[in-house]
Amino acid sequence: MTKQAITKKFNVPAEAVWAAIRNIGRLDVWFPFIDTCRVEGEGAGALRYMTIAGGGEIKDTIEEINDERMTLTYLRPVSPFPVSYYKGTVEVFKSYDGLGVVVWTIEFESQPDEAASVAELVYGAISDGLDGMEKDLQSA
Repeated sequence: MTKQAITKKFNVPAEAVWAAIRNIGRLDVWFPFIDTCRVEGEGAGALRYMTIAGGGEIKDTIEEINDERMTLTYLRPVSPFPVSYYKGTVEVFKSYDGLGVVVWTIEFESQPDEAASVAELVYGAISDGLDGMEKDLQSA
């Protein structure tokens, strides 16, 4: 099992960051490589379907949304990455100045010789998505 964590402090209040993540449906706005994103259901058990620029699909199952801890956990049974297991946990923390700090941790299982390249891909993709999310929230 490999873990890859990405952390970013936003220039947006923590509550606004959490509200956006909790909504679970704007990944096509935040992530440059995602063309479409649609959600079926609400809360734990909801399904999130995405298409990827250039072809390919992603499917997420929302495992948990905890408003008190500002944490969302999802499993990704359909992924563009060469993985046999993929779990994402997104946590929002309130900084001393009230701004949001996001820690997005991916746990995945892949072939040992592919783990480093998958971790690098995940890091780049999530970093780009967090940048896109901050721009989206600042324009709201």
